[in-house]
Amino acid sequence: MTKFAAIKPGRAAGVLLMLAAALVLSGCTRGMSDLRDWVAQEKARKGQPIQPLPVIKTFETFKYNDQDRRDPFSPSATEMESNGATASSGPRPDADRAKEPLEAFALDSLKMVGTIGTGPGAIALVKDPSRVIHQVHRNEYMGQNYGRVTAISEDHIELVELISNGNGGWMERPASIALGEQ
Repeated sequence: MTKFAAIKPGRAAGVLLMLAAALVLSGCTRGMSDLRDWVAQEKARKGQPIQPLPVIKTFETFKYNDQDRRDPFSPSATEMESNGATASSGPRPDADRAKEPLEAFALDSLKMVGTIGTGPGAIALVKDPSRVIHQVHRNEYMGQNYGRVTAISEDHIELVELISNGNGGWMERPASIALGEQ
């Protein structure tokens, strides 16, 4: 009996697999002389000269002192007048009012966790990011945009926030906080 006849059929497949892997790996050991030749040729080639940087042109500053010309980067007199009217009319935050504890947090970081009572005297329970629960009544403030609580229901709190309109004035924006899932 020959040596190979003693090998079991399942083991023969393993031996053939190992021989195939050795054959494939032997193909990877071909020399790297062609790579070394190419690198030597590339190093021997003379590089192209680097082009000089372009000359930076200096621009002359211009003062808008002439009455006929207006500075294009500042608002015109009519824009200033309309901004003054916009800023003085409309809603404004109450600067004399002391900030309430929930005004230190962004509105989306606050979570409503429940209510106490029903109807117009309902009290909302709100959890802040530090996991402290606060009682919130109608007409109290919360959020960083001067949000005033306008209504409290069993499943949400309605607010009106004051947002800058970009012209020095303020505009009202409705917002709400829904009862969070437990």
